[in-house]
Amino acid sequence: MDSISHEKLLDSLFDGVYFVDLERRIIFWNKAAERLTGYSKDEVTGSCCADNLLRHTDDSGRELCFTGCPLSGTMIDGKTREAHVYLHHKQGHRVPVSVKVSPVRDDEGTIIGGVEIFSDNSSLLQILKEMERLKADAYVDELTSVGNRRYCEMILQTKLYEMQSFHISFGIIFFDLDHFKECNDTFGHAIGDEILIMVAKTVTNILRRMDSFARWGGEEFVVIMPNIDEKTLEDVAERIRIFIEKSFLVTQGKMLNVTASLGVAMARPGDTPESVIQRADSLMYASKAAGRNRLTAEWSDPGRTMKG
Repeated sequence: MDSISHEKLLDSLFDGVYFVDLERRIIFWNKAAERLTGYSKDEVTGSCCADNLLRHTDDSGRELCFTGCPLSGTMIDGKTREAHVYLHHKQGHRVPVSVKVSPVRDDEGTIIGGVEIFSDNSSLLQILKEMERLKADAYVDELTSVGNRRYCEMILQTKLYEMQSFHISFGIIFFDLDHFKECNDTFGHAIGDEILIMVAKTVTNILRRMDSFARWGGEEFVVIMPNIDEKTLEDVAERIRIFIEKSFLVTQGKMLNVTASLGVAMARPGDTPESVIQRADSLMYASKAAGRNRLTAEWSDPGRTMKG
């Protein structure tokens, strides 16, 4: 056992581990950190953890690297901390993780840095298993790996039946990426595809297991949320808007991100899949007309939009 180095022991862990000095420069990065973030040890060692790397955000989309960083706070007061945050993956999407941070001290007890241990906190494995089952029935969008339009229509039929038979309410969020054609024209369709994948993964990691998410077509997506009220549905839609805006790719030395316009609607008695989609789609276009990067809910005052 004595012959095994500390580095090899840390590399064998399932959880991500990294050390930083007092200036928050990364001095150690284990194998699990590479797997969970997409960044190799060579890419991050010597860099500051906030330099377009992890960029932790909380549930509201607030970037913790600039205010409220658990690791920075621990190196100041010496207290251990735990938090549930979203880190930035190299592919652009946000990953929910549980983090535990502790100070690193020298032999005299002086704090000389900090260590963070983080683990995947998403239901991604469960979602992947479900998607594998659905692939056999051709219900999965090939590019983004979320449901396709056929899947969305099937789920809408099911939720309408549940609403009419068991009075289980549901709402939908219809969103479209802003100026996406210009992005494709400027950076090419390959980058455009990466953006669609990034957005799909970001939104998937926000939703509950009972929710359904599908690519309606092109850059349009639909979220179906059962057993929800207007206020909660609107709050989730706003979180989706913020997290899409906060997600980014680095390409050609530039940070590339997109925004989305959203329409939010609750299903009504007598609705069909077509009618509820049409209402949400019209509300999405109202968000476009009001300036984009915002949401419009059908219970809002006429012309009112919500933007954080």
